Amino acid sequence: MHSFRPGLCVVILLGAFQSANAQTWSRFRGPNGAGVADGQNIPVEFSAAKGVLWKTPIPGVGNSSPVIWDNHVYLLTASKDGKQRSFLCLDSVSGKILWRRDSPAKFVKLGQPTTSLASATAAADVDGVYVPIWNGEHVHMTAFSHNGDELWRKDLGPWTSQHGTGSSPIIVGDKIIFALDGDIKDIKGNPIPNAPEPMLMAFNKKTGDLVWETPREGYRACYSAPFLVERNGGAELIVTSTMSIAGYSPQTGKELWSWDWMWEKKGFKFPLRTVASSFVVGDTLIATAGDGGGDRRMVGLALPDAGKPAYAWGDGNKVFPYVACPLTRGEYVYFVNEKGNAGCYEVKSGKQVWYERLTGANKFYSSPVLIDGNIYAPTEDGDVFVLAAEPTFKLLAQNKLDGERFIATPAVADGRLYLRGRDHLYCVGNGK
Repeated sequence: MHSFRPGLCVVILLGAFQSANAQTWSRFRGPNGAGVADGQNIPVEFSAAKGVLWKTPIPGVGNSSPVIWDNHVYLLTASKDGKQRSFLCLDSVSGKILWRRDSPAKFVKLGQPTTSLASATAAADVDGVYVPIWNGEHVHMTAFSHNGDELWRKDLGPWTSQHGTGSSPIIVGDKIIFALDGDIKDIKGNPIPNAPEPMLMAFNKKTGDLVWETPREGYRACYSAPFLVERNGGAELIVTSTMSIAGYSPQTGKELWSWDWMWEKKGFKFPLRTVASSFVVGDTLIATAGDGGGDRRMVGLALPDAGKPAYAWGDGNKVFPYVACPLTRGEYVYFVNEKGNAGCYEVKSGKQVWYERLTGANKFYSSPVLIDGNIYAPTEDGDVFVLAAEPTFKLLAQNKLDGERFIATPAVADGRLYLRGRDHLYCVGNGK
């Protein structure tokens, strides 16, 4: 039986993982993508008038989530006319914009009003910060120093999707790992002309040189971020996409195993998208999928010490989330969904423990974070609900912040919670 959890892998695999510290939230959803932070002392109740340490206007629009390295906060944005992308660095204590780097782009009309031209989240380490920037045609993986110098830029080719780009990289040792899975077929199964082949890629983080690339079967654009687990005495990269969940060697990119979603056999007309990131708790791998038509699916896979995982539980259920990533604490999975509800399920069995309406909540697109045993979940309407991560439902607070729309996922580090709204970045904490 495994004893690892995504939040603990940074400790177990010292050679392959980023070490978390009080001032680090270095990738999408923090250390190993778990969305968990302890010892932060974030207030449960706050408002625009109390608990907000600073509020900084962010130029343009975007769903890129903030990441933190030392005293820097990084995020990506796009001009409102879509003709420019900007990468911003802010001071984490004062909220002052320290530098911004602009690049020209092309306006593209997206199919959904909740998406953006700047949805990808950066990854950072001691050597720099790395972010994929879509110019409306091609995706460019770009590296900056913490002083704002551009270190390198790599053209990854064209991107095709009605939702824009939102895939986020991770750092494994000296490599930048990135899954680029765009639309290659329409909902009727017809190939999209000139669509790029889905690819998992690794780059040397100091030079941008391609270390390895592994082609993948694709269908619809996917955004689930990779993460690492310890298996067979080493690190294994797990990547979820519309066609499969697969394990790879982070050193070589070799596929080690693959689990097929088997959409047709499960009664779905066509494959669903994977937007929310997957995770492992104990010896169970949990993944979700969905689409704009309302289909939802969550599965639990039994992950043995070696080899391919086996189906354990789960199938289609309208209550599961599509965009917002679930969280785990102990033996339970917690989530919020696009209907304004929250749920708790058993990890081992997939059995529902509770499912409750959050009165006043509209839609959750932002992924919640788990801070000191409490779930902080921002809504599209601008509220931040706080729930106890417990097998008994308990709503702790409904916090209002100017009615500003939240779609980006929060970050937390050094006793501060960072919330990116439509027009501002908020910093919430108990003191300066």
